Amino acid sequence: MSTHAKRERLLLADLLETAGPEAPTLCEGWRTRDLAAHVVVRERRPDAAGGMVVKQLAQRLERVMAEFTAKPYEELIQLIRTGPPRFSPFNLKQIDELSNVVEFYVHTEDVRRAQPEWATRELDPVFQDTLWSRLEQTARMMGRGAPTGLVLRRPDGRTVVAHRGTPVVTVTGEASELVLFLYGRRQVAKVDLEGEADAIEKLNASKQLGI
Repeated sequence: MSTHAKRERLLLADLLETAGPEAPTLCEGWRTRDLAAHVVVRERRPDAAGGMVVKQLAQRLERVMAEFTAKPYEELIQLIRTGPPRFSPFNLKQIDELSNVVEFYVHTEDVRRAQPEWATRELDPVFQDTLWSRLEQTARMMGRGAPTGLVLRRPDGRTVVAHRGTPVVTVTGEASELVLFLYGRRQVAKVDLEGEADAIEKLNASKQLGI
């Protein structure tokens, strides 16, 4: 049975292939070629991928990214489709689902929503619940830099506190849209913000959400 991560992986590969190597993305400074290289390096070069969060490895990551960005674009797409090497932890279904559902969903939307005319995807309730589960697990880490209190709320009323503090801004939307908001894609996330006007302005101006 196909997993959510597997489905999003294949959709991302298809979108990257259709868009071509020089299409825009929502990742600042990245074209589709850069995004494709990032996905491959993350899965296939753990010796360098740590540079995404560890400053001491940043130069190594930059060198390895340059190597992969220079590869034929079609090769990068194929590496995304086929997935990680055989002995990679990402090959385990449980780890793949835990680590890649949000990763591939967000990057799929990075490609989709960077296009001039895009529409919100209809996602099934099971997938929305899966994204919500991941959000519950990571909200405090991703929201730790928020300049205000931050509460995420689904339309059915379920909430998670991403950052404690006052004043509080409550962000309401489907789990998929809340994920995009918390991962720094606020300009395209379909959400509603409630709270004091100054607090909302401060939150919208902040660049401290996400990793």
